[in-house]
Amino acid sequence: MQKNELVNLTIEDLSYQAMGVAHHEGLTIFVNNALPGEVVEAKILKVKKTFAFAKIEKLVKASPYRITVKLNQWVQTGLASLAHLQYDQQLVFKRQQVVNLLHKAGMDQIKVDETLASPEQTGYRNKAQVPVRKIKGQLEIGFFRRRSHDLVPLTNFFTTDPEIDRVLISVRDILRKYRVPAYDEIHNRGQVRYLDVRRSKATGEIMVILVCRQQKFPQLDQVTKDISKLAHVKSVILNYNPDKTNVILGKRDFVLAGQDHIMDKIGDLNFKISPQSFFQINSRQTPRLYQLAIDKADLHPDDVVIDAYAGIGTIGLSVAKHVKAVRGMETIKPAVDDANYNARLNGIENAKYVVGKAEEIMPQWAKAGLKTDVIFVDPPRKGLTPEFIQAAVKTGPKEIVYISCNPATQVRDLQEFQELGYEFDEISPVDMFPQTPHVESVTVLERTEK
Repeated sequence: MQKNELVNLTIEDLSYQAMGVAHHEGLTIFVNNALPGEVVEAKILKVKKTFAFAKIEKLVKASPYRITVKLNQWVQTGLASLAHLQYDQQLVFKRQQVVNLLHKAGMDQIKVDETLASPEQTGYRNKAQVPVRKIKGQLEIGFFRRRSHDLVPLTNFFTTDPEIDRVLISVRDILRKYRVPAYDEIHNRGQVRYLDVRRSKATGEIMVILVCRQQKFPQLDQVTKDISKLAHVKSVILNYNPDKTNVILGKRDFVLAGQDHIMDKIGDLNFKISPQSFFQINSRQTPRLYQLAIDKADLHPDDVVIDAYAGIGTIGLSVAKHVKAVRGMETIKPAVDDANYNARLNGIENAKYVVGKAEEIMPQWAKAGLKTDVIFVDPPRKGLTPEFIQAAVKTGPKEIVYISCNPATQVRDLQEFQELGYEFDEISPVDMFPQTPHVESVTVLERTEK
């Protein structure tokens, strides 16, 4: 098989990256934007030893579940790589991802619930981080085409709150007005690398973060003045990121105008959101995710709960009213400060947060005599470390509630917990990211030896 060759393919499945999967002459072929059951004429883009990538040249037979996407850039960029698939079938696909991972791990006996649908399928994101680049002599915002750093200019980001789209366009126009140089990643030149905009759907407050290569540039004062005049903008921040890196945010933030935070809500709880704070993207689905985790946990009024990977305390503070005490930890000090502030803000007196690694702090607490009944974990995509798993088990909780944004690493970690005396019988997929292949999942591990 050669690059640019045309082949007729029948799409058999979807990959976890939402690409159509076909087989031809012993090769697995991944086809952009193709759906199971479709017959396509495909053009080969890249050939490896056992697999190849292709794109559709002609759709011979379409899936009955295909949706015509008016703005195909959403699919091309991966911003919404499932936008061409009916939403009910997206939910089926996400559940199947979890089923497949359990099957590979030899755990077919585990029950996988139906995927919990999101209340909003578009416009649900409360945050957008979009690249700023120069295209044909003009500063543009948009999203990178899949597996590239080629910017596709966009003004409608589909999954993002429309009010955020409005602000993104306005800030883009302000940067153009003052001729601010867009970032050139090849030569590490220019000023503005990304626009990072957050909006609370509960309060309407908006934070605008300019991710810049330098702390100051000649047009900064005028740019700040104009941005701060935009409706509902309460915070204008410059994030300093001088490094030649794919990491979006640098480590230092400077307040240019307004507050250093905005306020948001989960259920009836208020939260202070700082520039570096992790906060769940889907505001209306998040309370349902947390309530599902709480309902699955066997919580009692005299329980002591550990909130590991606590961030700004969103999970632990949601749990606090159901238990005797919540103790949490996080490695990022500003997040811990926010978590303790949020506890005071909501009048929660039984939750306390400290700075440090969970795998180091949990054994210290156990040695000091702290009884741990339940541990809640919501780790990053890479999952839990073996050190954390060992430390969690040694504290002897009756339950470990595992919320995951990556079922692949979750299933890996669940196997390790099983080897150490914890079992589970059910996983609940949750759709936090409609129109994308990402799926959240919740399960509860119970200690087998009392």
